[in-house]
Amino acid sequence: MLTFAVSEEKNRWLQERMESLGILEKDIEEKFVRSSGHGGQNVNKTSTCVYLKHIPTGMEVKCMKDRSQSVNRFLARRELIKKIESLSGVVTARDREDKKIRRQKAKRKKRSHLKYNDAVV
Repeated sequence: MLTFAVSEEKNRWLQERMESLGILEKDIEEKFVRSSGHGGQNVNKTSTCVYLKHIPTGMEVKCMKDRSQSVNRFLARRELIKKIESLSGVVTARDREDKKIRRQKAKRKKRSHLKYNDAVV
């Protein structure tokens, strides 16, 4: 198992999620490219951007959020896990949040419709 420059708890979480979804390290193609944006000389000299491709599903992730390549490797794998989870049909926290927001908007729209359309009569 690979370890990244994050806490041991996060490394353990990543390993458990990958095992539960059946994602193997040998199924992931990893490349390192130069990042863009903030970071100055560090970004211009080192390849900190991480590109991952999950070969069985064809999912691709590119991560350049941090100056550290190791942290970006962790973040890219986390994004890949989220994409594969959504593809597999597992209800994620993001899905629950989106559903909650849709319900709230529908409720507001209904109240607005009742308030303004009934008052015009």
